[in-house]
Amino acid sequence: MAAGYANSRPPVHPRVMERVFRQLGRTEPFHYALDIGCGSGVSTRALDGLARARVGLDPAEAMLRWAAKVAPFASFAAGTAEAIPLRDGSVDLITAAGSLNYAKLDLFFPEAARVLMARGVLVVYDFSAGRSFRNSTTLDAWFDAFFTRYPPPANEARELSPAILSGLNSGFHVRGQEHFEIAIAMKPEFYLDYVLTETNVAAALRAGTPYSEVRSWCAETLATVWMGEVREVIFRGYFACMAATARNS
Repeated sequence: MAAGYANSRPPVHPRVMERVFRQLGRTEPFHYALDIGCGSGVSTRALDGLARARVGLDPAEAMLRWAAKVAPFASFAAGTAEAIPLRDGSVDLITAAGSLNYAKLDLFFPEAARVLMARGVLVVYDFSAGRSFRNSTTLDAWFDAFFTRYPPPANEARELSPAILSGLNSGFHVRGQEHFEIAIAMKPEFYLDYVLTETNVAAALRAGTPYSEVRSWCAETLATVWMGEVREVIFRGYFACMAATARNS
């Protein structure tokens, strides 16, 4: 799964961060960015050119072994959102891509406030799996069958959105937000590799289903959906730019 995340995830993260920079009106890079829950470094790589120094933090060392290859100009450390191993006031940007859904928020937000510089920004974002073509429901129907055949694990993640984040007693306020749809042109071969990184596939493998069986079923059934063509796949999500309430934004 770590290898799949490193090599077979579509470039949604940099598209999101481009939108974030427009929302913030930034013309210069941040000084020091921290990427919470960086995984294999794909979300950290999206900060190239947007921050002069970048560090990714993740508790899974198996993911971090890939991170240095995926984002070679960033630094990485093992750690959690609830106990950030950085000094006070050391970063001016924190990003969290789908990771706060699993964090203990009552512990995370004080840590975020501690490590952020004055006027620092916390960017929380997430997006759903790419399961839709722009003008066709054929991929949606396939994805439903995919999840029926290989059910996802029980969802332990909390739901988050700009509205939910705004309603939390976190010590932060939302200063900018957006719900988005991002279209990524993909070849059918790349899409196959991508969907095999989804959590339902990992659950199937843990339950004893051979990887070859999952890949074979996906390849055969996707062939009639993609018809060998390059297609645009839609990723839907949100971002929220947050600032500490006690500070000037």
